[in-house]
Amino acid sequence: MSWRKAVVAAGVGFAAGYIAKQQLEQHKKITPEKALKNAKETFKKHGPISGSWIYMKPETIEKNGLTYNAYRGGVTRSFDGQNKQYEFYADVETGAVIDVIESV
Repeated sequence: MSWRKAVVAAGVGFAAGYIAKQQLEQHKKITPEKALKNAKETFKKHGPISGSWIYMKPETIEKNGLTYNAYRGGVTRSFDGQNKQYEFYADVETGAVIDVIESV
């Protein structure tokens, strides 16, 4: 193989690898732990949290006519000595909290 063919092959290989990397980064999911951390930071803006949890397997939910892949989790907060529990859904791709439901 001549050096020109080797250089062209290396260039094509590099370009293909770069394009594949860009495509994978666009479809990367956030980890459940990172989604929980984001949700806790959001809840902490409105008061302290005494506990939290998250399911590791994403679920499909519908909110306002849109379908999302989301992690389901929850937090416990104390108000005037009483614990209140909230469930939330966090988007798999961004980690943003999509919905919050107060558990009864």
